[in-house]
Amino acid sequence: MDTGPEGMNVAMTSVAAGQESLAERAYLQLRDRLIMLEIAPGDPINEGLLAAELGIGRTPIREALKRLETDHLVVSYARRGTFATIVDITELAAISEMRQLLEPLAARKAALHAPEQLRRHLARTASEIEQLEAGRNRKTLMEYDLEVHRSIYRATENHHLQETLVRLDNLATRIWCLVLDRLPGVVEHIREHAGLLHAIVDGDADRAERLAAEHVAHFEASVRAIL
Repeated sequence: MDTGPEGMNVAMTSVAAGQESLAERAYLQLRDRLIMLEIAPGDPINEGLLAAELGIGRTPIREALKRLETDHLVVSYARRGTFATIVDITELAAISEMRQLLEPLAARKAALHAPEQLRRHLARTASEIEQLEAGRNRKTLMEYDLEVHRSIYRATENHHLQETLVRLDNLATRIWCLVLDRLPGVVEHIREHAGLLHAIVDGDADRAERLAAEHVAHFEASVRAIL
């Protein structure tokens, strides 16, 4: 066994990589539970329970929670602990304003730059969405919505744009989940993605840009209609 400086550096690097992987896994799982309101707004976050549930140590959980606080999905208070943030409906206008600017840009860039393998994935997703039937459970519909948006963001080949839009879409999805049971035509809203995905797959940047703008506007209008 190499116990010299080089061997110690390799071991420390390996531990750090493993810790980062666990923190990433904790982050992704907690993020989606918070987005889908499986962890309810205002609920306390118990690090010990989460560590046991996810089968990882508290340190990766803490690292994940730091990132989630930056994402505005949790908030920490001194001597009180960490809590899932309240879903603030008044943020809808600010979130939509940003998405109206960036979603069309992402759709255009995806149409122009998406790699072939990702285009095939988008085409398959469009086909699945077109076959969605009324009565599908909420979780399935929301998973399709998240998958479509995240795939488009990946296809932009711009990680700064991707990270910004993922964060905004996460917040918009929380608002949608809060009012989802009162929204009519949810399946139709999800099906709107099919045309957008086809435009991206076809490389039609103008059409993709227009459909993305219409989709964001429809989302905001649908939510406001029931508030």
